[in-house]
Amino acid sequence: MKELEQYCKGMADRNRLRILNLLLHGELCGCDIQYVLDTSQPNISRHLQYLKNSGLVLDRRDGFRIFYRLAEPTQGAKKPLFEFLQQAFKNAEPFQDDTRKLKEAIQHGSCTRTEWRPYAALHRSRAGSVTTV
Repeated sequence: MKELEQYCKGMADRNRLRILNLLLHGELCGCDIQYVLDTSQPNISRHLQYLKNSGLVLDRRDGFRIFYRLAEPTQGAKKPLFEFLQQAFKNAEPFQDDTRKLKEAIQHGSCTRTEWRPYAALHRSRAGSVTTV
C-alpha cells in the first residue's frame, strides 16, 4: 500500500505527469526535459527529485549531464501503471504537444538523444536492451 501511495504522490502534479510522458520514450537528459517543458532548470530539478523520491524515476550522471529514466518500467506494479499512463497520455493535451516537441528536438539535433523511438522505455528485452517497435 505504501508503494502505491508514493506513486500517486509522485504523479500528483501536472509537470511531473508531463515529465513521465517524456520518459516513456526513453532516457533523457535534464536539459532535454527543460527544453520541452520550457520552464526553469530549478523547477525541473525539483520535479525530477520528487519523481525519484517516489520511486518512479532513476538517474545517472555522465560528466556534467544527468540522465533520467523510468524506474523498472516493465516490472511489478510499475508495468501496468506505465502502460496506463501511456494510454492516458496518447490523446491528451499538453502531452501530445510535448511528445511532438521532443520528437522534433531529437530530429533536429537539439536533444542529447539521437534517435526517435516512441515508448522505448516500455519495450525492453529481458537482457535490458531496448527493442524496436
